[in-house]
Amino acid sequence: MRQTILFPLLLCLLQTALTAADYKGPRPDTTDMPFLLHASKLVALDVGEAKEETRKDGMGGQVAGAAAKARTPMAEPIFIMETKNIDAEKMELYRFEVKNGNREVFFPSNGKKSKQGARPIRLTITRQAPNLYRIEAAETLEPGEYSLSPSGSSKVFCFQVY
Repeated sequence: MRQTILFPLLLCLLQTALTAADYKGPRPDTTDMPFLLHASKLVALDVGEAKEETRKDGMGGQVAGAAAKARTPMAEPIFIMETKNIDAEKMELYRFEVKNGNREVFFPSNGKKSKQGARPIRLTITRQAPNLYRIEAAETLEPGEYSLSPSGSSKVFCFQVY
């Protein structure tokens, strides 16, 4: 019984140690903020707070400005994030709609999926070292405005795919 429990635990610890020793890429200079990975260079995302508004048919979030300053040509962007207070495993990726010079996202309250409601875009999150994560879009992103956000938070990390 002990061997059954100890072997997977040892295997997990070994894998974590090897992963931490193998990571040779760039490291963020700021914790709790995702950075776009462009070759061996990190690009800071635009940090902000989404202004929440309740509508009769759901909840919306709005970020000022029509476009993010952080831009990438990659349709499946990769982010590097060193964590301290934010759980990287709870990050979500959403696409914004640009309306009246602002970026907006809408979540319907009826619980049904609708064409007008936002859905999170699938992510692959891999631990690279203790508190260091690689976050990848697991779907191809169309050109447009996007945001990474911790689940249940109004904090947004915005970028543009062009």
